[in-house]
Amino acid sequence: MQPDHDTIFAPATATGGAIAVIRISGDEAFTVCDRIFCGRTPLAETESHTVHYGLIVDGERTVDDVLTTVFRAPHSYTGENSVEISCHGSAYIVSEILRLLLAAGGRMAAPGEFTLRAYFAGKLDLSQAEAVADLIASSSRAAHALASNQMRGGYSAALDTLRDRLLHLASLLELELDFSEEDVEFADRGELQQTMEHIDLEIERLRNSFALGNALKEGIPVTIVGAPNAGKSTLLNRLLDEERAIVSEIAGTTRDVIEETVNIEGIRFRFVDTAGIRSTDDRLERLGIERTLQRIAQARIIIRVLDIEAFAAKTSLRSEHPVPAPDFEIPQSATLLTVANKIDLYPELVLPQGVIGLSAQNGQGLDTLRRALLQAVGSNALEQGDIVVSNGRHFEVLTIAHEALGQALHGLCSGLPADLLSEEIRQVIRHIGEITGRGVILSDEILQNIFSKFCIGK
Repeated sequence: MQPDHDTIFAPATATGGAIAVIRISGDEAFTVCDRIFCGRTPLAETESHTVHYGLIVDGERTVDDVLTTVFRAPHSYTGENSVEISCHGSAYIVSEILRLLLAAGGRMAAPGEFTLRAYFAGKLDLSQAEAVADLIASSSRAAHALASNQMRGGYSAALDTLRDRLLHLASLLELELDFSEEDVEFADRGELQQTMEHIDLEIERLRNSFALGNALKEGIPVTIVGAPNAGKSTLLNRLLDEERAIVSEIAGTTRDVIEETVNIEGIRFRFVDTAGIRSTDDRLERLGIERTLQRIAQARIIIRVLDIEAFAAKTSLRSEHPVPAPDFEIPQSATLLTVANKIDLYPELVLPQGVIGLSAQNGQGLDTLRRALLQAVGSNALEQGDIVVSNGRHFEVLTIAHEALGQALHGLCSGLPADLLSEEIRQVIRHIGEITGRGVILSDEILQNIFSKFCIGK
């Protein structure tokens, strides 16, 4: 899937703004642009990284007055000669400039084609290229931090370190083949096993970080559960600061899941209000409860809302008692937060340790719940600069690499000959290389699948 040498162009900004930017890239970028741009100096004669005022013309007609920014190869995003035209944001003006560029010898870029050219020019590795799309799509501070770290190359550097260590092991084993008649071991098998096991732990750490990374990228799934009339819908409305869910004194009002997103200190949470869990003969309510149990299984955080009136009836106001066990199964990967709602009705009630008291009606205790939610996310690793995997393709490749390294370790323990063991290790190296695209030849299908998801102009 090597890119052609056409000169491509596309809008780089969304429609509707005061200013629009149109990108042009390719060997003939300056020539194509000079056919429609009239400035003091032809762009082909200007220095790189300079800005020039002029007019976009169609024969004798002036389309717009613009600024053009010149980037000479290889010092551009794509590594090619590039021009960016900054014009007025009128949809008509943009469409006219695109029409003129087409007539001047350029062609419209495909989705992701600029970044694809940057990848082939060595400006970005594959994981950095994917981070460009994630950065554009980021909808929270946490998702932005994930994409920024990956685009700056921190993730790639960690993978390259693992790859280099594996390559060193394979080289030592292959060196032994040159001295096979002398029965020499350049790689001590005990140290070799220890190093391979350490590398496997690093791969596993990256794999395990995907649960956090994917949740931060897509939004932390939080399921609000509890008995009917415990205050689940009121709590959702309070978190959203709007009347999103219908609140009623009639038990079983919520019969289907209601999902909304809230940004809390830069982290996006996807809150799901669910049907109250209880025994019922109502067919529609039973369907709602079944969906509740499905959302519990998918949740990273579960907020269990207890009605404090029912809770206080079984306890002394001034003594702690155990919290009733939940009547649903908690997923192993989920964090359970227990909330006692309507605390304003019993201000002297002593709650068991770990139970958050709040009033969904007036907002009392809501800040405590927000802090508990942030703590449950476990985003400290991201804030401390640790590598966090958020891309599903990377997770799949790391899983395959982990399995391949497990086979190599089994071969080592089974006394596999050096040449076969080296090949097992090189399989792991090839898998890790698929993430960054370094040292491997990726299929056109993989590249097409990745870059087809980009927006046009990037």
